[in-house]
Amino acid sequence: MSRSPQPRQVRSVEDAKHIVDARGLRHVKVGLFDNDGVMRGKYMSREKFFSALDKGFAFCDVVLGWDTQDQLYDNAQYTGWHTGYPDAPVRILPHTCREVPFEDGMLLFLAEFDGAAEAVCPRALLRRVIERCEQAGFSPYAALEYEFFLFEETPDSARAKGYRNLKPFTPGWFGYSMIRNSVHADLYEEILTLAEGMDFPIEGLHTETGPGVLEAAITVDQAEAAADKAALFKTFIKVLAERRGLMATFMAKWSNEYPGQSGHIHLSLRNKSDDRSAFYAPGQPHSMSDTQRHFLAGQQRLMPELLSMVAPTINSYRRMVPGFWAPTDATWGVENRTAALRVIPGSEQSQRQEYRLGAADANPYLALAVALGSGLYGIEQGWEPGEPVLGNAYEGQYPAELALPSTLWDAAQRLRQSSAARSLFGDAFVEHFAASREWEEREYRKHVGEWELQRYFEII
Repeated sequence: MSRSPQPRQVRSVEDAKHIVDARGLRHVKVGLFDNDGVMRGKYMSREKFFSALDKGFAFCDVVLGWDTQDQLYDNAQYTGWHTGYPDAPVRILPHTCREVPFEDGMLLFLAEFDGAAEAVCPRALLRRVIERCEQAGFSPYAALEYEFFLFEETPDSARAKGYRNLKPFTPGWFGYSMIRNSVHADLYEEILTLAEGMDFPIEGLHTETGPGVLEAAITVDQAEAAADKAALFKTFIKVLAERRGLMATFMAKWSNEYPGQSGHIHLSLRNKSDDRSAFYAPGQPHSMSDTQRHFLAGQQRLMPELLSMVAPTINSYRRMVPGFWAPTDATWGVENRTAALRVIPGSEQSQRQEYRLGAADANPYLALAVALGSGLYGIEQGWEPGEPVLGNAYEGQYPAELALPSTLWDAAQRLRQSSAARSLFGDAFVEHFAASREWEEREYRKHVGEWELQRYFEII
């Protein structure tokens, strides 16, 4: 009898069945990601799972028609009360098999929507952009890095406090602290071990500036796998934290007193013909090839149109203010962390660029689809970037077309109007996602906040 494959060796339907039987599992976990990058899923019996591997299965399409609070969009065409929220076909992806380390050998498989739902499925959207990239002769590679705050709170205690006066995991501002990571070495080891075990290995983990904030850089991989790793990282960091009596947040900006939380994306292309870097051109300024310049130009020019897919929440726009490490215009620079796009000159292996606009709250599949798709569009059009920023990008004066929308509503309107977005992502996705962001903005406008009460209650 052949040996059971390890989870990351699973490639086929037969491999998936084999590993489940070899472990004697009666159930497995199956999960997929919604509009906002939130993982939804269920335990599935062995028999149902095997049937789903062969023929697919059905999942209520409401997960594509509600927000992070499970409130139903009232303006979406794909699904709603007018369709009756039917089941949509879903396919399981055997090669995404992972072991869940704290569930005694339990296996997790990712899935994505099929049929008509595929047009609005975030993971399927990224896959289509990658296929377009490969048809152009390139293999895309990516690595995502995230900042997140940890608190000595539970979901119950945070609610009881109204999300005010929360206790950070550590006090003060202490970036890159060797003291913190030594005192709390057991937590760091748990994070690193979890990441290795679930195949989103971390190449760098350190404290960032702010109380209780960490930054993790996930190891580079092919673009589709990189997005899976990022989405699983965000999900299971939260799981690990809560199992320890802590809470992790990936909000773009949880407090006015501290910097926002980034979700930067590093990207490079390799030629499919010879597996050499498509970006690296020794002898050219900053070692940038024509391909990298056109890629950069696409990212720069389309950033204002595609912003709602990278900054998808009301809170995203709290982060995008001068002086807090988040760009406010579609700028670029060479090794300049104040710009929206950072060109990183290097070698055949390391030449790349960083999409620094990304925040931690973005859906990894959509953020990577934007970063890759806009660059690819620039290559297809032969665009050239504007002048690079020298020095502090927040102090510059830039053409009006480089200004980023300042609200989610405005960003959603730019997405609707973007012919490039429709070419890259399809009309169905653009209409659906723009509607979902308009819903989010309208939900916010129904809310009376603390700032308004303090400002107007007594005086006006």
